[in-house]
Amino acid sequence: MANATHVLIVVQNLPVPLDRRVWMECRALRSAGYDVSVICPKGPGDAARETIEGVRIHRYRPAPVADGALGYLVEFVYCWLRTAWLSASVWRHRPFDVLQACNPPDTYWALARLWRRRGVLFVYDQHDLNPELFLSRFGQPTGLGGRLELAGLRWLERRTYRTADHVISTNCSYERIALHRGELGEDAVTVVRSGPDTSVMRPVRVPAGSPPPTRHRVAYLGIMGPQDDVHLVLELMHELVHVRGRDDVEAVLMGFGDCYDDLVRRSSELGLDDVVTFTGRVGPEVIAEQLSAATVGVCPDRKTPLNDLSTMNKTMEYMAYALPSVAFDLMETRVSGEDSCLYVPSGDVGALADAVAALLDDPELRCTMARRARRRVSGVLDWRPQAVAYVGVFDRLTGTEADRDAGLSAPTGLPGLAGLAGQAGLDYVDVDDDEELRRFVLDRGPRAAARHRLGV
Repeated sequence: MANATHVLIVVQNLPVPLDRRVWMECRALRSAGYDVSVICPKGPGDAARETIEGVRIHRYRPAPVADGALGYLVEFVYCWLRTAWLSASVWRHRPFDVLQACNPPDTYWALARLWRRRGVLFVYDQHDLNPELFLSRFGQPTGLGGRLELAGLRWLERRTYRTADHVISTNCSYERIALHRGELGEDAVTVVRSGPDTSVMRPVRVPAGSPPPTRHRVAYLGIMGPQDDVHLVLELMHELVHVRGRDDVEAVLMGFGDCYDDLVRRSSELGLDDVVTFTGRVGPEVIAEQLSAATVGVCPDRKTPLNDLSTMNKTMEYMAYALPSVAFDLMETRVSGEDSCLYVPSGDVGALADAVAALLDDPELRCTMARRARRRVSGVLDWRPQAVAYVGVFDRLTGTEADRDAGLSAPTGLPGLAGLAGQAGLDYVDVDDDEELRRFVLDRGPRAAARHRLGV
């Protein structure tokens, strides 16, 4: 691909390919004929240099965990300098034509301005609203220091909007902010949702001969940071097990983040070690098995200035596995889930427990919601049409003319997931067969109770 347009993608928040959205973007660009490089932090066990499916990944040692404003400043400066150094290394190997920066943080506009002198275009893929993130974690500032921090974040966001040749928004709420707060024209912003590739993210059956489950499994999948409210999943389990006396429920929490160790300690304090499992960072095979075996997915994110406007990937991932879910009532979560999710008032753990219990005790409701979830995510939220919109941004910026509808129809999910079925013996459920999907949903959790209730 010596003559192909070269795109360099910069991401600081997560390693690649663990960052599902960024990895799908990489694969979409590759399938459209672009050359792709990535700069990101290392994850546990990651190599500094690696090429996966033609995507060259350059990783740097992550910064120490930030503590306070000074700690975050050190982290941002460290990551910016490491990224700038690696971008020069990428350029020496092969000059790039487009730089895409994924936030947070909103600092890479300065790097884009340096490379603009070499004719490099800048695409801003806005994953988070940093001013809203600040307000969600710390509230409206009253002191001078807090007001200066918030003003600084808004200034950085404005600089990023002003520098970008094009802005990619993850949903219509983010698009509205780019248009109004960023004062951008409609032709400068494109919505690209983080929908899953439902051709490969789909439920699988448990291996033959596995013992039938004796408990319903409640699942959480996602980052475990201060703004993610994962501690409310533990409070939910405490309510169900110790307050309401249920012995037919367990939970699996998949993910990692700054709050991971605190959550493990809190689980022990609440006496939940026998019913709560923390997996840490896991790959697509474990995710497929766990979400396929679960009865209910939980979205514990409370209503905050950031969460209300953000698309929760976990919601759509639950839907891809035909998993009914329960969430606090957030505007963008309703856009994603519609009627495939039960919504309760933000922060109300009792109401959250009521909704989970309703799903555990009503297999017919679970079957109905599972069908709704799978149909919506595959028919409306699937990644493949999003890939067409995403690649179209680069086609327009670089003057490439192509019909992408056919060329991007191939699966663009996580690396190797399509091959996992054969390698790991996974048995995909025929989600288009209503009766087969119904039997699969009934087999989640204690099978005998569910089938007796429905007379199956």
